[in-house]
Amino acid sequence: MKFSARKVEDASKASSACAVLPLFKGEALKGQAKALDKACGGAISASIELGDFKGKTGEGHTLLGCGKLKRVLLIGCGEKKSFDRAAARDFAKGLYTALNHLDAKDALLLIGEIPVTDADEAWLLDMLARDLTSRAYRYTETVSKPRPPMALNKLVVAGTMSKAAAEKALATGAATGEGINVARHLADLPGNYCTPTHLAAQARMLGRSHKQVKVQILDEKKMRELGMGSLLSVTAGTDEPAKLIVMEYNGGKKSDKPYVLVGKGITFDSGGISLKPGAKMDEMKYDMGGAASVFGTMTAVTQMNLPLNVVAVVAAAENMPSGRATKPGDVVTSMAGKTIEVLNTDAEGRLVLCDALTYVERYKPAAVIDIATLTGACVIALGAHATGLYANQDELAEQLLAAGTESHDRAWRMPLWDDYTRQLKSNFADLANIGGPGGGSVTAACFLSEFTKAYDWAHLDIAGSAWSGAPKGATGRPVSLLTRYLQDRAG
Repeated sequence: MKFSARKVEDASKASSACAVLPLFKGEALKGQAKALDKACGGAISASIELGDFKGKTGEGHTLLGCGKLKRVLLIGCGEKKSFDRAAARDFAKGLYTALNHLDAKDALLLIGEIPVTDADEAWLLDMLARDLTSRAYRYTETVSKPRPPMALNKLVVAGTMSKAAAEKALATGAATGEGINVARHLADLPGNYCTPTHLAAQARMLGRSHKQVKVQILDEKKMRELGMGSLLSVTAGTDEPAKLIVMEYNGGKKSDKPYVLVGKGITFDSGGISLKPGAKMDEMKYDMGGAASVFGTMTAVTQMNLPLNVVAVVAAAENMPSGRATKPGDVVTSMAGKTIEVLNTDAEGRLVLCDALTYVERYKPAAVIDIATLTGACVIALGAHATGLYANQDELAEQLLAAGTESHDRAWRMPLWDDYTRQLKSNFADLANIGGPGGGSVTAACFLSEFTKAYDWAHLDIAGSAWSGAPKGATGRPVSLLTRYLQDRAG
């Protein structure tokens, strides 16, 4: 969908397949609304008086247009004094629903007279572009008769901001929405389509599309030379070769330290020898949700041309059982030189991430954030609404929490205490890969923290937020949070 902005002095004289008019509950018509009502022979005021349109937040009501306007779509905003960010998001949802039911290919949104109580117009336009773009996502790859796409392909916004400022806000929102959709598409792909090799090919495509992006793919031979015994232990039981995918975006000065994103890319997780139950095992294609969010964030960053340096690393592998697979009780050696007793082969995400986290030390990063569908324990603790956040540095944690609040892609900080690390003690190695039944999400983060002493680091456990079971599908989280965080760092 294309977004643009323009000034409209008199909406009744504008030309569009659909004029969208936001209205507050109980407010008298004025400005553009009053002019439109007059031009349409009082149809708007009649709909309100008859009770056909009550102005409830997100409510939609379509009227026959007038002049060069084929339709007038009324969208409710609720009470003006209560129109905050939450109400604005409900408005956006209602706007999408109403537009999706129409056959209009273009629309004019008259947004100048709906102030948000706790945000400015730039926030509103960014949110609207992001929301409409991401809601328009359709999965089509393996469906013979996919859901039809949204008819609307062009939205013109008429507000109070300058054209340049409005279009900048719309462009950043649309870029984030595109990033969300990239993440959703990759995560929704079946495991026989989205393999480590497929993810590597996607990275190369991104590199060819943007001259600021340099891509390097490390194969298993190179990983073996680097001593990545922990990562390779996960892929030992599969025929699909693992890949360590490195994407370097150079938008800042050469001397600027990069922000590093590390994504868990287990493209299918059977659990290995510690085999998962059969029920819902199909959902384990989503175990590369962290990697998908890294690809989505890089898509948004490159579209925005953010003036900073970002390195994205994806540890991509399958976890399968076979005669070659790692067994419970085996001891492996990580790139950092630490030995790990693999007590449960289904705790594999931390085994691929620890080597990736060691690898990124070479970049002398400003900060490192890993993103992973790491633990079922995080789902139990936080459900689907919040991402679990762990950090070894308070300022980094606060920055991520703020980015999550701003983008409504929220996280909740969890403890990272030495008390939990003691649960990882092993008689036969430096660390065990699980810490017992209590605090599973915390001990997993503590395990990763043992490999992040050289830099500021945060871990996002997205096991509850990366996909939904009803209806089944990827959410694209936490692309919004990560993109907002990087926008804030870029100034």
